[in-house]
Order: sequence, then C-alpha cells, then structure tokens
Amino acid sequence: MGEFDVLIRNGTVATAADVSHCEVAIKDGKVAALGHDLGDSPRVIDAAGMLVLPGGVEGHCHIEQMGSLGVMTADDFYTGTVSAVFGGTTSILSFAAQHRGQSLRKTVDDYMARAVPKAVIDYGFHLIVSDPTAQVLGQELPALIKDGCSSFKIYMTYDKLALADMQILDVLSVARRHGAFVLVHAENHDMIRWLRQRLVERGHVEPRYHAISHPRVGEGEATHRAIALSRLADVPILIVHVSTEEAMEEIRQAQTAGFKIFAETCPQYLLLTASDLDREGMEGAKYCCSPPLRDKASQEAMWRGIRNGTFQIFSSDHAPYRMDETGKLSAGPRPAFIQIANGMPGIELRAPLLFSEGVSKGRIDINQFVALTATNPAKLYGMYPRKGTIAVGADADIAIWDPRKEVTVSYDMLHDATGYTPYEGMQVKGWPVMVLSRGRVAVENGELKVERGSGRFLARDLSDAARPLGALEAEVDPRRNFGTDLVSERLEP
Repeated sequence: MGEFDVLIRNGTVATAADVSHCEVAIKDGKVAALGHDLGDSPRVIDAAGMLVLPGGVEGHCHIEQMGSLGVMTADDFYTGTVSAVFGGTTSILSFAAQHRGQSLRKTVDDYMARAVPKAVIDYGFHLIVSDPTAQVLGQELPALIKDGCSSFKIYMTYDKLALADMQILDVLSVARRHGAFVLVHAENHDMIRWLRQRLVERGHVEPRYHAISHPRVGEGEATHRAIALSRLADVPILIVHVSTEEAMEEIRQAQTAGFKIFAETCPQYLLLTASDLDREGMEGAKYCCSPPLRDKASQEAMWRGIRNGTFQIFSSDHAPYRMDETGKLSAGPRPAFIQIANGMPGIELRAPLLFSEGVSKGRIDINQFVALTATNPAKLYGMYPRKGTIAVGADADIAIWDPRKEVTVSYDMLHDATGYTPYEGMQVKGWPVMVLSRGRVAVENGELKVERGSGRFLARDLSDAARPLGALEAEVDPRRNFGTDLVSERLEP
C-alpha cells in the first residue's frame, strides 16, 4: 500500500495563480502533496494530456426551490448536484428562499431536510431575505450567519420579493455588523411594472415581450442605486447576473473608485440573445429569465467585463422549469409572459461553455477560467482555501479536463430534470472527463460513482475578501463619511 490514497500523474495542474506540471497526491480527502516522484498509491490516475483543475464552485443556483409564482424548480438536490458534478462542479451554494410571513430559520431547516438525503457533492445555502422583520433582522439572521450561512440575497424587483430601499439598508446593516456578504438582484421594479401593465393592456403577451418589459436602463438605474446603498451602509455587495453594459459600467466605475463592489455574469448573457424569445409558439418561453437576454452588443460588453476583471464570478443562475404544467406552462398551454416562470437550466454546462468560448477561443487564459469558476466564488463566499484551489490542505475537489474533447450539446447527454437545454446543438471544445469530490472519484467514464446523500453541508466562514473595513464595529459612528473612505483592495486571483 502506498503513502497516499490517490495519485494524479502526468497532468498540467492549473490554479488561479499559476500552471505547473506536477503530481497531486491525495490522502483522507485532502490534497496531501504536490511535486514530482511522490511515490505510489493504490489508485493512480494518469492525466497525460489533461488539465488538472480545482473543482468548480457554483454560487448561484436554484435547487428544489418554490418560485414567487408558486412553481417548483425541476431539479431536486439529487438531480441538481448530479448535473453539477458531471459539469466539473464539486460545490454548490443554492438558495434557501424565505417567502413573506415565513421564519427564515424554518426555511433553512426545510432546505436542509431536502438536501441532506439527496446531495452527492458538498452544498451550502445563500439566504433569500424577502421579509426582514424585527425577528429576522435581530435574531434569525445573526444566528444563521454564525451557523455558516454567511451570505444572503435581496431583490429589488418581483412583487413578492422586492425590498424597499429602507429595508435594503436594514439588511445591509445586519451584514455590516456581522461580517456577512450580500448578493443583489438589481432591476428597477416600478419600470418593469409600468411596462408590463401597458404591454398586457395592449395585448402584447407573447414571450418576446418579456425582454421588452425589463429595460436596460432599469438594470442600470437599480445597479447605481444598489451601489449607493452599499456605500452608505459601508457594506460590500455582489451584483448578480449582470446583462447590460449600463449596469456593467456602473460597477466598473465604482470599482475604479475603490469601492468593494463585485459582479457576476452568466452563460446566457454571453451566448443567447433576445431573438431566442421570439421562437415559434411557446418555444420562446424556454428563454424567459430575469434579467432577460439582450443583444449581440451586450454579449460583447459582457465578454469585455470578463476580460478586464469587472466580473469576478461566472455562475449559471440555474433555475430549471419544465415545459409543462408543472413548470413554465403552469398557467395554461399559452400563458402570457407575466405568467411564465423566469429561469433556465445551465448548471452542467456552465464551466464547459466558458472553457470552450473563453479558453479554447483565446478570450481568456486558463488562470482566469479557474478564478471565475472556482477560486473567486470560494473566496467571496467564505470557503477558500478549503475549496476553489489545488493546494496542500485543501479538499481534494478536482476536475480533470480534456481540452481537446469536442462535444455537441444535446439534452440527452445532460443529467438535470428540466427536459430541455437552451444550448441544444452548440459545439463545445473542452470537457471534464473525471471529477473527484473530497478525494472520492465522483464521475469516471461517464458514470456517477458517488452515492445519494454523500455530499456534506458547507458551514462557511466570514469572507475576508468581502468584509468591509468597519464590519467589526458594533455600531455606526455618525461622524464617519460613508461612501468616500471605503477604499479596499479588489479581489484578485
């Protein structure tokens, strides 16, 4: 018997910082050594010609979640995590969504009960705060942060989720006091409501009008306002699923000024356009998501933001709804766009699409790819260096990629429960061919090797990268000049 449990040889190991040709030795689920001629092992994996990368960290997915329209997503924690790991992802952070009138603590307990017996890889929760009562702000949020749910999401739109600015400030103040990290869905709710009402009154109800009802200026305005609220409260935030150049420029300007504003975009905003919503019949409903798909110019802007570092995170925003009465057609066979559940699947294809369109086509290098898909989300969400890198002491979450493997995307090859993929027929170059989760071989030769319920809950630390300068102060000092004195180092790989 060898000194190690698993030994990966002959591969090219890449992290967010460097690339090296070395062996990776694994012992007791951890990376035990990196080097040459490390000895022998009962299991030796020959990675010749392959890239050995950190397992992906998916920080934005909606698994076994009831949406605000009362429709359950298609994936439970089994199909969702199986789909993730086949795409090279070894950790997910899904949302525990509080609906108004619900206890946030009970919400988390309910999601834990769903995840524990089903998840095949490690998982954690962002909290969705839709009802920031005194009980939630004063007791439940602080207690849940201590229990390892150290991030939460707030919405500036959706009738049943949107918070007023004053409520947002209340939530941000809790984050500031306890060192938590806040994700923001930034769209102007009243602009959307105003446009939706007028479109429906005039009989414009086909899926393509979904994009028209979510104006670019509304995303830009809400992003500007979210940044202003963040500055006032002295709290770092992440603007999620950015789709427009207007929003991106607001973020870039704030970052240039030294404010801790982080940003995320998604594959749909790089590869799909609003014209997909205009497909025949109800096919366009498959492409309804919020913010909506934009145009070719917006795609190029998102690529520019990825290249220049405006975006730290690349996520799928996996929100899978079936094209039947249990999902997008819950209101009938031809629903108006306002009755269609917003979201599309993508958790399995997130990393392969970015690798193919980014690395294989020369838009980004392999270090940027690792940073966007693994290292940066691990840092921002309090999991680094346990997750998101290949280093001695880190969990042995590793995806072995064949950079030459060419795949034609078909739903039949995927593992989610949605019933379709919006990326059907796309050509992908570069694919994860073996995946390890905590040293366990999870995917090999196209087969799942880990058991239902073998994933572990990720109790996350507070994020040093996301902590504001004053986060450890118990009270706000009214003499501080908020919004002008927060100059902190940007997250770098």
